[in-house]
Amino acid sequence: MPERPLRPMTVGIVGAGVTGLALAHHLERRGVDHVVLEADSEPGGVIRSGRVDGYLLEWGPQRLRRTEPVAELVADLGLEDEVIEAGETKLFVYARGKLRRAPFSVEEFGRTDLLTWRGKLDALKEPQTAPADPEETAAELFTRKFGEEAYRNLIGPLFGGIYGSEPERMPVKHALSGVLEMERKHGSLLKPALKRAMAGGSSAPAISFEEGVQTLPEALYDAHAENVRLETPVTEIREAEDGYLLETESEALAADEVVVTAPADASADLLSTLAPTSASALARLNYNPLALVHLRADCDREGFGYQVRHDEGLDTLGVSWNASMFGRDGVYTVFLGGMRNPELVEESDETLGEIAATEFEHVMDAEADVLSVARLRRGFPAYDASWDALDEVRLPEGIHLATNYTARMGVPSRIREARRLAESLATRA
Repeated sequence: MPERPLRPMTVGIVGAGVTGLALAHHLERRGVDHVVLEADSEPGGVIRSGRVDGYLLEWGPQRLRRTEPVAELVADLGLEDEVIEAGETKLFVYARGKLRRAPFSVEEFGRTDLLTWRGKLDALKEPQTAPADPEETAAELFTRKFGEEAYRNLIGPLFGGIYGSEPERMPVKHALSGVLEMERKHGSLLKPALKRAMAGGSSAPAISFEEGVQTLPEALYDAHAENVRLETPVTEIREAEDGYLLETESEALAADEVVVTAPADASADLLSTLAPTSASALARLNYNPLALVHLRADCDREGFGYQVRHDEGLDTLGVSWNASMFGRDGVYTVFLGGMRNPELVEESDETLGEIAATEFEHVMDAEADVLSVARLRRGFPAYDASWDALDEVRLPEGIHLATNYTARMGVPSRIREARRLAESLATRA
């Protein structure tokens, strides 16, 4: 690789989702030149908010956590007055034909009817179990450590629901790297969980904005528009004499360092010439497709929503209660498909709407009208055995990946990774 020139570094960022835009923001603060290239006509990636018949809907993340990196961006962008903090933070599991509250405090754990007293005692024995094995599945780990009842009724629905996935097919080394680190630090998984529960649960409240989650990437775009080019797809990344060239349909832009924030298959296409072995590995990563059905219903339940236990005979994976979380005029988001039933996503809008409304009425005892049906073909990273392919990824110096398959998914994790990478690039500059 040629020596880097003694001139200001330019970073080429592929993708104007929240990762790419947050990276641009933090590079700007550190005085590093950059350009963001985005194929779509609007910023945000999978984050999409909008109105249908006057109702505010989310076609991507339904909320985000106000972690420190998120709070920093909110302050930098002057969005504080637009923040909406979620209401009652109750979460439910539909199990044995009934909505049952998931426990997130010591008191709730004692009262929950998701577990029998024997099941609760089994869960409390976790510190006596052997350490996590990176090669076991998430289901094996949770069952071994907390008991079969806790896994089936509580942990399985909640953990699997987060990813639209099946813990039985998710190796610990891919799906629970943070849990491995937590256990190494505390010597147990239950100890830090109890510590958090005794402190009242998560310290980072769930939030959205007056006009939805997309407010955040749109504000980032507005703040850095001079460095962001929409409707400019990158077709290839090539090595140049003093760095790299980002090929577009009309020109080639030079960059000393390149950050790709696209999904795995798109990243593979871009790197196929520059790093064919790595591109082939990235192309093998699996995503869980999801269908999102937005319903309008009149319900008086308060909380975040519910996940469905796998053996309840429903196609619904979970339901987000946008209505009670953020006062969204009776809006509910139903999730279908995922790893368990990916073919369901290919059904017609009419079929998906009918399934969502019928099962919602069955659980919530309330009629619902369909507002919108959408699909996320690359909904969530599967974190299954296909993630072994990442061991084969070896990128040339100056090429970086920053997306939901290089670190955790979720808006706060994406922003955190972008900030870390910006700090590293600024040091290199």
